[in-house]
Amino acid sequence: MADDTKWGRRRFLGTAVATLAATKLEMASDAHASSTLMNPTRDVRGAPGPRAPFGPLKQVDAGVLNVGYAEAGPANGPPVILLHGWPYDIHSFAEVSPLLVKAGFRVIIPYLRGYGTTHFLSDATKRNGQQAALAFDAIALMDALGIQRAILAGFDWGARTANCVAALQPERCSAMVSVSGYLIGSQAANKAPLPPRGELAWWYQFYFATERGHAGYEKYCRDFAKLIWQTASPTWRFDDATFDRSAAAFDNPDHVAIVIHNYRWRLGLAEGETRYDEPENRLAAGPVITVPTITLEGDANGAPHPEPAAYRAKFSGRYAHRLVPGVGHNLPQEAPQAFADAVIDVAGRG
Repeated sequence: MADDTKWGRRRFLGTAVATLAATKLEMASDAHASSTLMNPTRDVRGAPGPRAPFGPLKQVDAGVLNVGYAEAGPANGPPVILLHGWPYDIHSFAEVSPLLVKAGFRVIIPYLRGYGTTHFLSDATKRNGQQAALAFDAIALMDALGIQRAILAGFDWGARTANCVAALQPERCSAMVSVSGYLIGSQAANKAPLPPRGELAWWYQFYFATERGHAGYEKYCRDFAKLIWQTASPTWRFDDATFDRSAAAFDNPDHVAIVIHNYRWRLGLAEGETRYDEPENRLAAGPVITVPTITLEGDANGAPHPEPAAYRAKFSGRYAHRLVPGVGHNLPQEAPQAFADAVIDVAGRG
């Protein structure tokens, strides 16, 4: 795999989009176009088309959770697990899924803990959003579905989860697609201050550190999520129906608790669970990821994200980076063909 890294400058929070256009997202109708690792910046967004709804969701007990997930494609196809971020849901992959199914993959798209129909099996379980907990959720789901190895692909929290699984148990991850690259963090590293503009980009993390922020997110959850959608993807013209479809996932009774704990844990303001101390210590060391990887970045990403140059050395296996023009933070929903192409190519099926 060629290292065709194309650097893009860091983009911080953009100006909020004031008006949402009534355009629908595309569903690519062509098969996987002649994608190669040497052509990372072609226009991959395609023409507008109908949305691709999921069929009935499935539920399975996995670890401490009963996980709600969408599944499509042949049962004997190479498994790929698509992991969403915050504040998004499985519909970020609604147009990616049919492209991967057409390429022969078994596609599994779970709701993360605190989203959609995923729920805890016990009221006594800590509502924990730390990175290791989400990583072991993904591993438990694979165990429950009888999947030994899978391609893991995601963005935001989902990319971090994929990174953590690939670092902790590389034998379970056959390849990875990660939007914004290497996102494994540590509480110790997060103690270091950023330059003022960098701190501004993380305003919501500091808001969530306060009880006012907790109450505010609980009261205005959908308004908050829509603001993040607008500022993180300033060029994305999503409509109200698209947002509402995903926002329904935030009605999960554990959603607020998981989100608040996630951001407080990062700053060392909330404790995790002792069962994750050993893997968190390993993750805090910034382990190198050895599995084949393609990293993606949209050049209009308004959310905090690292420069590609900062994480290139964190990938020692076959690697490529792709810059996707005109695309913001929710890359799989804004550019489904680009995301699907990366999965197909990292699997060696392009």
